[in-house]
Amino acid sequence: MAPICNQVRVRVPATSANLGSGFDTVGLALDYHDELTFTLNDDPADGVAHVVIHGEGEDTLPRDETHLVVSTFRRACATLGLGRLGFTLEATNNIPQARGMGSSAEAIVAGIAAAAAFAQPGALNRPAIFDMAAQIEGHPDNVAPAVFGGLTVSWDFETAEGVGSVAIPGGDPLHGGFHTVNYPVDPAITAAVFVPDYELSTEKARRALPAELPYKDAVYNVSRVGLLPAAMNPSVLATTGGAAAAEGSGDAGHEANALLFTATQDRLHQPYRGGLMPPSTELIALFRSKGYAAAVSGAGPCVLVLHYGDARAAIDEIAAEQLASGHWKVLHLPINTAGVEIERA
Repeated sequence: MAPICNQVRVRVPATSANLGSGFDTVGLALDYHDELTFTLNDDPADGVAHVVIHGEGEDTLPRDETHLVVSTFRRACATLGLGRLGFTLEATNNIPQARGMGSSAEAIVAGIAAAAAFAQPGALNRPAIFDMAAQIEGHPDNVAPAVFGGLTVSWDFETAEGVGSVAIPGGDPLHGGFHTVNYPVDPAITAAVFVPDYELSTEKARRALPAELPYKDAVYNVSRVGLLPAAMNPSVLATTGGAAAAEGSGDAGHEANALLFTATQDRLHQPYRGGLMPPSTELIALFRSKGYAAAVSGAGPCVLVLHYGDARAAIDEIAAEQLASGHWKVLHLPINTAGVEIERA
């Protein structure tokens, strides 16, 4: 199959996984992007990938076939029947590496989306991109919001050995593997991401987790994660007669932030990882002592603070000492609702 265009531009948002209570299941897309341009080589016989990197990772990321975007693009092209293409990849990276903002998910989604754009006309087949990306990443919590935008809750549906799907009355069978649901997010919800000057690998963070957990801690997190879709879209409570509306305080922002604070509580992963990132743990404790919904972003060490309404000045004031130290920077970001975007040329 021949590619349908000569150039594809891809824009992929940063993501924050877990949001406290939603370990390995919940993800949120942030309005902060990496932008990548794939330009096919003029000589069809030149099957080499040339990599140019600007911004984050320009001094550390590989510039050959081992680059995650390149290797994922190759894999997706093979799946889509494109064969081996020669191209130049120019990446402008804004998303910090190894900080818990979904840089690896971004790379995987970018490579697949670019291959799909070269192979197929029209809009992206987002479910197919999500399925391939989750398989490559090995877990869906970051790739889901990178593909679809907004708030996502994902799961791995396990079937019995030799059974590929389960029949569902009145609809398509439910196949084994990764799935996701996309929830609306109130535009008044904003994110502040505190980015430290140190890294933490996801593998190291996973090794800190225990093999077993107390039953009461599992129940604790289930009760909190169930609140997240409502906490991120509190207007639904006013239309359904939910608890926040029934309390009748008249202050929707206060009730929304109280719900966010509760929904981001966690006992499954953050207590066990805190020793790997003391400055992040201390910053989270500081914000939560002031009533703000703060949590580790992904595996860390970035810190995510969610808030209903504009609290930029107050958030910066709370973290004034950390920001003045030169070891932290803060990104005040809207929630991204578009997910991955492509442009053909």
